[in-house]
Amino acid sequence: MDIAAILAQIVGGAIGGTAGGKVVKDSDLGQIINLIVGAIGGIGGGALLGPLLGGAGTAAAGGVDIAALATQLVGGGVSGLILQVVIGLIKNKLLAR
Repeated sequence: MDIAAILAQIVGGAIGGTAGGKVVKDSDLGQIINLIVGAIGGIGGGALLGPLLGGAGTAAAGGVDIAALATQLVGGGVSGLILQVVIGLIKNKLLAR
Protein backbone atom coordinates (compact mmCIF):
# COMPACT_ATOMS: atom_id res chain seq x y z
CA MET A 1 0.00 0.00 0.00
CA ASP A 2 1.40 3.37 -0.94
CA ILE A 3 1.28 6.69 0.87
CA ALA A 4 -1.38 8.12 -1.47
CA ALA A 5 -3.79 5.31 -0.55
CA ILE A 6 -3.14 5.84 3.17
CA LEU A 7 -3.71 9.59 2.84
CA ALA A 8 -6.95 8.95 0.93
CA GLN A 9 -8.09 6.63 3.74
CA ILE A 10 -7.23 9.22 6.41
CA VAL A 11 -9.02 12.02 4.56
CA GLY A 12 -12.04 9.85 3.81
CA GLY A 13 -12.20 8.64 7.40
CA ALA A 14 -11.94 12.17 8.77
CA ILE A 15 -14.78 13.30 6.51
CA GLY A 16 -16.85 10.24 7.44
CA GLY A 17 -16.23 10.70 11.16
CA THR A 18 -17.18 14.37 11.02
CA ALA A 19 -20.34 13.53 9.06
CA GLY A 20 -21.22 10.75 11.51
CA GLY A 21 -21.17 13.18 14.42
CA LYS A 22 -23.48 15.55 12.57
CA VAL A 23 -25.92 12.95 11.20
CA VAL A 24 -26.31 10.83 14.35
CA LYS A 25 -26.61 13.45 17.09
CA ASP A 26 -26.38 10.92 19.93
CA SER A 27 -22.91 9.92 18.71
CA ASP A 28 -21.33 13.40 18.57
CA LEU A 29 -18.01 13.55 20.43
CA GLY A 30 -17.03 17.06 19.39
CA GLN A 31 -15.59 18.08 16.05
CA ILE A 32 -11.92 17.29 16.73
CA ILE A 33 -12.58 13.88 18.35
CA ASN A 34 -15.03 12.96 15.56
CA LEU A 35 -12.31 13.81 13.04
CA ILE A 36 -9.61 11.80 14.86
CA VAL A 37 -11.78 8.73 15.45
CA GLY A 38 -12.95 8.88 11.84
CA ALA A 39 -9.37 9.07 10.56
CA ILE A 40 -8.39 6.05 12.64
CA GLY A 41 -11.41 4.16 11.34
CA GLY A 42 -10.53 5.26 7.82
CA ILE A 43 -7.08 3.70 7.99
CA GLY A 44 -8.26 0.40 9.42
CA GLY A 45 -11.45 0.05 7.48
CA GLY A 46 -10.03 1.42 4.26
CA ALA A 47 -7.38 -1.26 4.32
CA LEU A 48 -10.09 -3.89 4.78
CA LEU A 49 -12.76 -2.48 2.46
CA GLY A 50 -10.43 -1.26 -0.30
CA PRO A 51 -9.63 -4.69 -1.77
CA LEU A 52 -13.26 -5.79 -1.36
CA LEU A 53 -14.43 -2.77 -3.35
CA GLY A 54 -11.81 -3.33 -6.02
CA GLY A 55 -9.36 -0.67 -4.89
CA ALA A 56 -6.31 -2.86 -5.27
CA GLY A 57 -5.58 -1.49 -8.74
CA THR A 58 -2.11 -0.72 -9.96
CA ALA A 59 -0.90 2.51 -11.46
CA ALA A 60 0.04 2.41 -15.11
CA ALA A 61 3.51 3.69 -16.02
CA GLY A 62 4.22 4.99 -12.51
CA GLY A 63 1.18 7.28 -12.50
CA VAL A 64 -1.61 7.55 -9.98
CA ASP A 65 -4.60 5.23 -10.29
CA ILE A 66 -7.47 7.62 -9.63
CA ALA A 67 -10.07 4.85 -9.40
CA ALA A 68 -8.05 3.05 -6.72
CA LEU A 69 -7.61 6.27 -4.74
CA ALA A 70 -11.32 7.05 -5.01
CA THR A 71 -12.11 3.58 -3.72
CA GLN A 72 -9.73 4.06 -0.80
CA LEU A 73 -11.36 7.42 -0.08
CA VAL A 74 -14.86 5.92 -0.07
CA GLY A 75 -13.79 2.86 1.95
CA GLY A 76 -12.08 5.09 4.48
CA GLY A 77 -15.09 7.39 4.67
CA VAL A 78 -17.56 4.60 5.30
CA SER A 79 -15.41 2.91 7.92
CA GLY A 80 -14.57 6.23 9.59
CA LEU A 81 -18.26 7.05 9.84
CA ILE A 82 -19.11 3.63 11.26
CA LEU A 83 -16.32 3.70 13.86
CA GLN A 84 -17.19 7.24 14.97
CA VAL A 85 -20.89 6.43 15.36
CA VAL A 86 -20.23 3.21 17.28
CA ILE A 87 -17.69 4.78 19.65
CA GLY A 88 -19.81 7.91 20.07
CA LEU A 89 -22.96 5.97 20.93
CA ILE A 90 -21.12 3.72 23.39
CA LYS A 91 -19.36 6.63 25.10
CA ASN A 92 -22.46 8.81 25.31
CA LYS A 93 -24.66 5.94 26.60
CA LEU A 94 -22.10 5.11 29.31
CA LEU A 95 -21.91 8.74 30.45
CA ALA A 96 -25.71 9.08 30.49
CA ARG A 97 -25.95 6.68 33.41
